[in-house]
Amino acid sequence: MSGAYQKAYDLAAKDPAAFWGEAANDIHFYKKYEKVLDDSNKPFYRWFTGGEFNTCYNAVDIHVKNGRGAQTAIIYDSPVTDVKSKFTYQELLDQVSKFAGVLAAQGVSKGDRVIIYMPMIPEAAFAMLACARIGAIHSVVFGGFAPNELAIRIDDAKPKAMVSASCGIEGKKVIEYKPLLDKAIELAKHKPEKCVIYQRPQATSPLISGRDIDWAEAMKSAKPVDCVPVKTTDPLYILYTSGTTGIPKGVVRDNAGHAVALRWSMKNIYGVEPGDVYWAASDVGWVVGHSYIVYAPLLTGCTTIMYEGKPVGTPDPGAFWRIISEYKVKVLFTAPTAFRAIKKEDPNGDHFKKYDLSNFKYLFLAGERLDPDTYHWASDLLKKPVIDHWWQTETGWSIAANCMGLEPFPIKAGSPTKPVPGYQVEILDAEGKKLPNGTEGMVAIKLPLPPATLPTLWQNDDKYKESYLDMYPGYYFTGDGGYYDTDGYIYIMGRVDDVINVAGHRLSTGAMEEIIATHPDVAECAVIGAADTFKGQLPLGFVVLKAGVTKDEKAILDELVKMIRDKIGAVACYKQSLIVKRLPKTRSGKILRGTMRKIADGETYTVPSTIDDPEILTEIAGYVKGVGYGVKQG
Repeated sequence: MSGAYQKAYDLAAKDPAAFWGEAANDIHFYKKYEKVLDDSNKPFYRWFTGGEFNTCYNAVDIHVKNGRGAQTAIIYDSPVTDVKSKFTYQELLDQVSKFAGVLAAQGVSKGDRVIIYMPMIPEAAFAMLACARIGAIHSVVFGGFAPNELAIRIDDAKPKAMVSASCGIEGKKVIEYKPLLDKAIELAKHKPEKCVIYQRPQATSPLISGRDIDWAEAMKSAKPVDCVPVKTTDPLYILYTSGTTGIPKGVVRDNAGHAVALRWSMKNIYGVEPGDVYWAASDVGWVVGHSYIVYAPLLTGCTTIMYEGKPVGTPDPGAFWRIISEYKVKVLFTAPTAFRAIKKEDPNGDHFKKYDLSNFKYLFLAGERLDPDTYHWASDLLKKPVIDHWWQTETGWSIAANCMGLEPFPIKAGSPTKPVPGYQVEILDAEGKKLPNGTEGMVAIKLPLPPATLPTLWQNDDKYKESYLDMYPGYYFTGDGGYYDTDGYIYIMGRVDDVINVAGHRLSTGAMEEIIATHPDVAECAVIGAADTFKGQLPLGFVVLKAGVTKDEKAILDELVKMIRDKIGAVACYKQSLIVKRLPKTRSGKILRGTMRKIADGETYTVPSTIDDPEILTEIAGYVKGVGYGVKQG
């Protein structure tokens, strides 16, 4: 095609300095950069070198300066506490500059690290922006993480200070954070000097004299501070990849490149302009929360929503529709698992019919593969574009997407459409040779990666090279398998380790999940490869049925076997499915397939710190033992 997309893609590939230099015109620099792309230390590429910059200024101050001070910046909606509040850009500036003063008064300055261990409340965003304001490097750890996991991150980041809250709320449960925080500091070798604690009314925490500071008390006497210019390439934050054990991988995000790419993405991928209401239904502890709850919407001058609730149960499956209707949301970005939960509880969309969504334009989904059945259900219900897009914690923004603000393409179920300009995505074989369209292989991205992607790992260049660059020199290895179709649409089939080997045949569990998800009684599913002494591995399916299904379960299981046989063939050896109440997931919605595989193989496993409900693993172990798997563990 010769439209806007192809023009942008070609320029970004052939002359990335020209492409991203033009995009940088939407961002304020205290001192202009000397080079757009610095490739003097390959494979460690850097963007916008030699300049001075401040992310908080671009996300907050500049909008007040340009007359947007009275516009709503953040909407906080918490069905779990029955609290709703709004903050204008002027009020956001007041809160952030004062909390920056609180941190500065505790000795936090440029280059210092601050770990933020907070629930989904506005103060979490204030703390992130306050760190950016004074040049401190924040590391947000999902509130409620186990003390040992938090301690590992404390020892790696070595924060001068911690920012936390007395509690978080998961559904109807109050989770006290302070005991977890205290235990983590006790376990850690590095001891943070200060902890600022935001006391919530649902549970207040005793403070340790000399170390702990009450947020509200400190804010009363805090003096606002101005933005501190930092180097364009200085780190903005560290984000530890979920589920890590031992020494975690701390993804580093720089300042200027991050702002330029996120600002570009809002207009060109999501079709969002200043003043629009944008909602990413995620958590600040995940990369989506960093990029699209806090930074990208505010860099653009949008209104962003912080939602402390669930897609179902707070109070019902109409929760998302209420938010969209009440606040006139233009774009929602969430995980496919959220829509599978809504589909399971309200398959006919009865709750949807109660709300006015006339202002709503696009639904974007990411976080794991969007199965075609969920796509069709959401698309048929909404009668609006449902856009799958694919990216990673490491990249910080979308690798492949249907760029609705640049040039929309026809949607194909199961595909995140095309690589975003700036990403040269190729499908390689095991030797690193480029594969033709229609052939599945390893998904890799030609270097240099675009701005906002990780320049390295926190204080570990060697691990960065080993994890991402060494497998295919000149490329970033994504860890995913996939292919292009004949129209140039990309399909991501899941992590390479989700490819199983059945009697010498390499088969994608993702392809099996796509087929199972089309069954009319299935709400969601997961397929793993379980060890088999004869065939190496055999596929084992876990299926959650939709609410209200009364059909005989054995008949459903027999139909699933036939569906796989018809679509993939007898070679798949798909014979065993288990109907379960729920699937084990991380709090961000990713299914814990690796842990399920260990359970099925009878291997020792640890309960991931990211899991939303550890009791599910015990249930899964019971299911697999009931059909003869997992016996080695017992």
